[in-house]
Amino acid sequence: MPHAYHFDVLVIGSGAAGLTLALNLASHVKVAVLSKGELVAGSTYWAQGGVAGVIDKTDTVEAHVSDTLNAGAGLCNEDAVRFTIEHSKTSIDWLIGQGVPFTKEQMANGHEDYHLTKEGGHSHRRVIHAADATGQAISQTLIERALAHPNIETISNKLAVDLITSEKLGVQPNRCIGAYVLNLETDQVEVFHANHVVLASGGASKVYLYTSNVDGATGDGIAMAWRAGCRVANMEFNQFHPTCLFHPQAKSFLITEAIRGEGGLLKLPDGSRFMPKFDQREELAPRDIVARAIDHEMKRLGIDCVYLDISHKPKDFILSHFPNVYQRCLSYGIDITQEPIPVVPAAHYTCGGIMVDTAGRTDIPNLYAIGECSFTGLHGANRLASNSLLECVVYALASAEDIKKRLSTPLTPVDIPAWDESQVTDSDEDVIIAHNWDELRRFMWDYVGIVRSTKRLMRARHRINLLHQEIYEFYSNYKISNDLIELRNLSVVADLIISSAMVRKESRGLHYTLDYPESLNTLEDTILYPNNYHPYADREPSH
Repeated sequence: MPHAYHFDVLVIGSGAAGLTLALNLASHVKVAVLSKGELVAGSTYWAQGGVAGVIDKTDTVEAHVSDTLNAGAGLCNEDAVRFTIEHSKTSIDWLIGQGVPFTKEQMANGHEDYHLTKEGGHSHRRVIHAADATGQAISQTLIERALAHPNIETISNKLAVDLITSEKLGVQPNRCIGAYVLNLETDQVEVFHANHVVLASGGASKVYLYTSNVDGATGDGIAMAWRAGCRVANMEFNQFHPTCLFHPQAKSFLITEAIRGEGGLLKLPDGSRFMPKFDQREELAPRDIVARAIDHEMKRLGIDCVYLDISHKPKDFILSHFPNVYQRCLSYGIDITQEPIPVVPAAHYTCGGIMVDTAGRTDIPNLYAIGECSFTGLHGANRLASNSLLECVVYALASAEDIKKRLSTPLTPVDIPAWDESQVTDSDEDVIIAHNWDELRRFMWDYVGIVRSTKRLMRARHRINLLHQEIYEFYSNYKISNDLIELRNLSVVADLIISSAMVRKESRGLHYTLDYPESLNTLEDTILYPNNYHPYADREPSH
């Protein structure tokens, strides 16, 4: 019999959002933090740039709010933006208090202070960082803290399959009561009971063929929340990072935006610059503009990549500011102190997600969503650089406070039946999963990528409908696996992205369509409702 676990709070995801929440609740309750790989498997670990916040005395909340609203192309929720930025200093101070080793510099008065860098779309230097590996520093620090806490149980190699709600089991009023979780070491599905469940599972950029994200960024939390009955919003806004290393052996290696912030120039193969003809902010324009400019030049010239050049800066400057990028590029034979870096755009950040309020609460009581899987209204139609790690910490702290307030409310226990797989068999056709996985990511890249059209979206809609049926049949008849669960979730997320893109009859921010190249005067979020949408029949508690 597979194991059944009982926790006060279940956190699905071990990145900055999930660990921050766990550490802020652990003195009150027993918390489980699940990771489908090792604890560093999420996107946080690979974030290079930093955390944006109002730290410098010459900076203001109003300036950061204005920059965020401008980058969001009119679709940011100003209340959410203001809430996040007003809590930026407190959140960064909390990270410093945990021991995150942010980079310092010698000031003119002889004192040391934190070095702040400037990234695209920002009007001030306000990005605090740990060299060019900020995510790694945050991730390692918070993991060490979590591992040392007696009330936090970190559990690796566990992949959530679906959320469990009381309504599914015939118990009202509805609330989230746990999750079915696949143990990737035993291949058994286990039951996790919890009074509060927090989705901190990251984004969905693996839905695209080329991405800067880790392999696990398959939109699991978004898909599970959608199947459970939560609304999602603005899924058409997928941020493509302009500069990922273009090299046959370099899988998903991001070239930090800070290189452009510190004077890096984008060039064509002949050495000429092209950003000045696209935007007056040149290399420091928001990411959607830079990514589209690169995509345009690559298609116009029929080239495989463009080049990012920082070699005009002193070698010592490059080595001190970008040691990780330098070493990684050097391992591929590229000396960034002497030559430009070949780069291409790649899917990077999911701006939409599960709809939440400023406490991270979803449409289902006792279910929270924080970090990249959530839609808070902060990012609008395009995320401002380094606002994402800030959002993780701000909303994790807010959700932790909300859960604390609810701990005294008695909850009636609900029995959860064990996962039933008595009617399924082992698959001998896993090639179908591999084929569908590859096909989905390719047509999403070709038809629902940086530049879209109605015809392309219709093609994508046709393909996803066929894939849904194939995946449903496979899911209904065979034992589940890591690849099948992720493919199932990716197909749901792809459908949500396509549906959202087809609804938006304009170009705005990250959504650019050839058929509607102008922006409308009306400003509306794209909200999808799960009612009457069931591409997969629920398989729990029985088939």
